[in-house]
Amino acid sequence: MQEAVVIEPYNEQWPVLYEELRQRLVTEIADSIVRIDHIGSTAVAGLAAKPIIDIQISVHDLKHTEQLEHGLSTLGFVYRRNNPDLSKKYFREAAGMRRTHIHVREAGSWSEQFHLLFRDYLRAHKEACSEYEEVKKELAKQYTYERERYVEGKSAVIWRIMQKANSWSQEIGWKPEPCCL
Repeated sequence: MQEAVVIEPYNEQWPVLYEELRQRLVTEIADSIVRIDHIGSTAVAGLAAKPIIDIQISVHDLKHTEQLEHGLSTLGFVYRRNNPDLSKKYFREAAGMRRTHIHVREAGSWSEQFHLLFRDYLRAHKEACSEYEEVKKELAKQYTYERERYVEGKSAVIWRIMQKANSWSQEIGWKPEPCCL
């Protein structure tokens, strides 16, 4: 049986956990990366989420990540070679570690920017957070043990929010906030 999809109330420890891991990652792989960001629902204050820290690591070229892969492996992360999304390299925690998803994407790519814009829009628009949270809670009830269907079910609300985020980004001249390593 698949692991249950559980949406928890926002936890103020999520950014703390991200920051602790970011520091470890930077110590190990700083020479291999352009930027590192906390993405996903745990990166949005006040938003209920699955208690999984999502980290996006941006690199110059996805074809040349050997040093990065070695560094992540040293820290206990496992490269998921069978990930069907070719716009990223995907790593997960090893057995016994806290649940963490690491998404390695090319700096400036559409997929990198998509996740940063979605996060930033939710941070700036509480009504979008509420809409997204309600859909996630309903889907978690409906598809508690069907993670793929839960993920698929979020698509419509994500695209509705991204349409608004796209307009907002043009109105304010959005670009990702500067990131420190």
